[in-house]
Amino acid sequence: MKILELFYKLIRFLGPNGFGGVQISPPNEHRILYQPDWDPNVKRPWYESYQPISYKLETRRGTRGELIDMVERCNKAGVRIYADVVANHMCGTDAGIGTGSAGSAYDTEQYSFSGVPFSSGDFNVPQGKCNSHDGQISNYGDPDQVRNCDLFGLMDLDLSKEYVRQKVADYLSDLTSIGIAGFRIDAAKHMWPADVQAILGKLKDLPTSYFNPGSRPFVYQEVIDLGGEAISSTEYTHLGRVTEFRYGRNVSEAFRDGGSNHISNYETFGSGWDNMVPEGDALAFIDNHDNQRGHGAGGKVVTHIDPQYYKLAVTYMLAWPYGVPRVMSSYDFVTHWQGPPSDGNYVTDDPPILQDGSCGGGWVCEHRWRAIKNMAKWRNIAGNEPVKNWWSNGNQQAAFSRGSKAFVALNRDDNPISAKLNTGLPSGEYCDLARGDFDDASKTCSGPTVTVDKAGNADIYVDNNSDEPVLILHVGAIVKGWL
Repeated sequence: MKILELFYKLIRFLGPNGFGGVQISPPNEHRILYQPDWDPNVKRPWYESYQPISYKLETRRGTRGELIDMVERCNKAGVRIYADVVANHMCGTDAGIGTGSAGSAYDTEQYSFSGVPFSSGDFNVPQGKCNSHDGQISNYGDPDQVRNCDLFGLMDLDLSKEYVRQKVADYLSDLTSIGIAGFRIDAAKHMWPADVQAILGKLKDLPTSYFNPGSRPFVYQEVIDLGGEAISSTEYTHLGRVTEFRYGRNVSEAFRDGGSNHISNYETFGSGWDNMVPEGDALAFIDNHDNQRGHGAGGKVVTHIDPQYYKLAVTYMLAWPYGVPRVMSSYDFVTHWQGPPSDGNYVTDDPPILQDGSCGGGWVCEHRWRAIKNMAKWRNIAGNEPVKNWWSNGNQQAAFSRGSKAFVALNRDDNPISAKLNTGLPSGEYCDLARGDFDDASKTCSGPTVTVDKAGNADIYVDNNSDEPVLILHVGAIVKGWL
């Protein structure tokens, strides 16, 4: 997406609808990969952005100046920007000789990256630090191999070297200096925790032009830990949050399969469940760019391909008090390697916004789906209120409140929810935010409403065959109060 056009969509939609920020794709110079040999139907695959050539802020999505302008305007609008940073490696060994998206020359045979610069002494494999026979990771039970060898041919940096650490830290410092609020650290599992700590320790506080004095970058690390391997998520939690992959798998099981793992069992879901990390250490999500394509613990999560189940899973995630939630926003794809919608020069297209607020042009934009959009504000209003008034039918229907601020009902069953339930809410007439939007100025709802009596009870109906298999209420969307 062209960066300035992205800004206008962020400021118009994300901020007013309660989203706190947006994670952007890696902003550094990357490899230009016109056609992977194994799939001639794909041009400029998505993963080229995860093959760094240098740390210059020039990509297929825009220039350094455009990025700076977007970050500044978004910060002023209260929307924070978090960068996906690739620090574990450079591009693949198969890249040969070429130039990156900012014009920097590289030669993978010589381990030469002139735009940084890096040379062979800055990588693990040519220094003999990888113990596998071919320089690739072949044994995930060996932590030395996982962290010192090439991941799928990506050239593994020697982050134990002070010079390499400083170059990565300089890149992160450059990002925070322009107002970026934090980072997702890609492939953190393949980096030694001590190296990550050393790099983060070199960073200064966030600039006071945008953030409170003493503010530090918000860090969350990609650590794929589904159990059974030598490396655990808990090795990284002292450095920042970790992306809890077991979370999406567990929630997806309840809504996708409809099997024995019923949502009625999720009244105690959270820290310790399936060995998930404590709530305060987790970045919670249902799917991401990897696992929605079957990679990175994929194949077991629900995605936008099944919209009814996906709305259930994301609604539950945003309603349940565990971790910091991240909502995925996608484009459609036929083959797993397919890049984003783009023009004839492979510059990422701006998604057209349709009359109903959804996206066209090949973009899915799950965050714009009404139920997901309205759950962002629901979560903000719920705040730190505890789960109360849990109800289930013992199968695939559940409902609960967050104190007296918000209420949600979810239906994955073969029958509708039709019951009088205690919502925990003050009496009033509430907008059902799964089926309508609330206008705060006029106190009107574009969809149906639900009446809560003085005891907090309401007649709840959720059709199991509906495109919106959830019901969403909160005290910020009351059409009439104090009945």
